[in-house]
Amino acid sequence: MARTGGWLLSAAAALLMGLMVHQPVARAAEADAPAGAPADDTAAWDAVLAEARGQTVRFNAWGGDPKINTFIADIGRQLAACCAITLEQVKLADTAEAVGRIRAEAAAGRLQDGGSIDLLWVNGENFVALRQADLLYGPFLDRLPNARTIDLDANPALTSDGHIPVDGYEVPWGLSQFALVYDRAVTPQPPRGPKGLAGWIGAHPGRFTYPAPPDFIGTTFLKQMLVMLLDDAGRAALAAPVDPARAPAITAPLWDWLDRVRPSLWRQGQAYPPSGPAHEQLLIDRAVDLGFAFHPGQAASAIAAGLMADTARVAGWSGGGIANAHFVAIPRNAPAKAAAMVAANHLISPAAQAAKLDPAVWGDMTVLAADRLSDDGRARFAAIDLGPAWPSDDELGPALPEPHPDWTGWLEAEWARRYLGG
Repeated sequence: MARTGGWLLSAAAALLMGLMVHQPVARAAEADAPAGAPADDTAAWDAVLAEARGQTVRFNAWGGDPKINTFIADIGRQLAACCAITLEQVKLADTAEAVGRIRAEAAAGRLQDGGSIDLLWVNGENFVALRQADLLYGPFLDRLPNARTIDLDANPALTSDGHIPVDGYEVPWGLSQFALVYDRAVTPQPPRGPKGLAGWIGAHPGRFTYPAPPDFIGTTFLKQMLVMLLDDAGRAALAAPVDPARAPAITAPLWDWLDRVRPSLWRQGQAYPPSGPAHEQLLIDRAVDLGFAFHPGQAASAIAAGLMADTARVAGWSGGGIANAHFVAIPRNAPAKAAAMVAANHLISPAAQAAKLDPAVWGDMTVLAADRLSDDGRARFAAIDLGPAWPSDDELGPALPEPHPDWTGWLEAEWARRYLGG
């Protein structure tokens, strides 16, 4: 979902409140073709569309969620029908795999062309690594007709990623905020802070765990606990790159907390689910009672799919949850840059964004601004049934900034050293 507490949620919530009522679902397969072009640059976009015809876009994207994979496949069918573009999803377990491949190709001399990736789902430290190495194509955001439906000034998450400016080298296509998933019939009042969660874990041995870092959800859980455990000075330190000399003292409250709860975790803390989906499956199987979500619609999506009881809900953390935006980018050496731009433009079309927001499809928050949509665009969003499991603003709480990307690798390595003997 990248930051000062509160602004991301308020911007997203204002957008959602302005767009939605509870009505029938709009499906991804009904999405419009990519918009033609802004009035002042029709010829330039027509040239991009012409060049894109017949090209294949190898879209490297996290492949761990069947709902998201289905959404991407629907986008591929739409691009084939409207623009004669083939979209191939290359399913990643970790975006760092793709970053490593791009780096290796650049080291081999393939800097401008001949790469293996045309479009990449990316954010945070992976964007920072590619941008600082000058391995991304751009800036290109302002060349996309549908970019005019995004109000970049209204939401800093859309213009800064990993604490550096996006500068048009990424296209925002979703917003996220870290939260809890629970079944109110089992856990009527879920613990929403470190103290309450520690007490709950002790009173319910074996009923809580988290994915093993470097899984994205597992690492975010570490960051969330750390942010909530620190005072203002400690949080300020997380906004700066890691100082190895100070990091152990800054993070000591996190390790103390994890040490305290570990004996009461699922499998006594001697094993951890390897991924976010594996952890969600434990919740679905009722092996644990609390799960995690980066999308407010996650519980609603699970209910719609028949995976969770209709009493499943999402709740924010006390004091707020870590939030950011996620993006797509084009590597500098992508062979099909024109088709990648058309695909990125389609991902931010009102039809595709409305489908993505629908909990029956994905449940991911939109990046579009309500006041920039046509009447038809607003009607698409108004037709979405968010369902009772979608949390209100108060339930989700304010948005908290991500720590500096430097902290990701440091926290993952220290966690592995302490709890895996790595």
